[in-house]
Amino acid sequence: MTQDEVKELFKQNNALLNGHFKLSSGLHSDTYFQSALILQHPRQAEKLAKELAAKLAENKIKADAVVSPAIGGIVIGHEMGRALGTRAVFTERVDGIVSLKRGFSVEKGEKILVVEDVITTGLSTREVIDALKKNGAEIVAVASLVDRSAGKVDFGIPRFSLLSLEVKNYKEEECPMCKTGSIAVKPGSRK
Repeated sequence: MTQDEVKELFKQNNALLNGHFKLSSGLHSDTYFQSALILQHPRQAEKLAKELAAKLAENKIKADAVVSPAIGGIVIGHEMGRALGTRAVFTERVDGIVSLKRGFSVEKGEKILVVEDVITTGLSTREVIDALKKNGAEIVAVASLVDRSAGKVDFGIPRFSLLSLEVKNYKEEECPMCKTGSIAVKPGSRK
């Protein structure tokens, strides 16, 4: 799939929104990717995961397991696990700390692929990476459906996205939409 095809898929599923949004990072933006609206369709989720898996294979990236953050990364993480033939687990926030719960664990030296739906600032992804490293895992790459930073977020490891573009984000006090009196809505899962 080309980037234009991925973007069109988001549009067809009403998953590429325009307006005034408050992102989970606290930043404001006029563009929001609601990947859950695509991932609710198993065939589309499977297709996107296979596309990401192909990019990993082209770059000889191999993982023993996939780990993604709850809640946005769970579905694509699961589909990536299926596409790669590995197990797929997820992290959760407990008292503000990203952790492996529900009996999930990683082994020391286990090769992990971190999978996200959308990367904006990379904060959630970094928190997942840090939690996994504390458990001794080796992070081999990061994969996402969308990279809103156009590759500017650097994790120090290989990263792959199906759609990479620069979407402007603003601190609330600098947001041009707020200055016109517009009120940001928060469509995401994290409050």
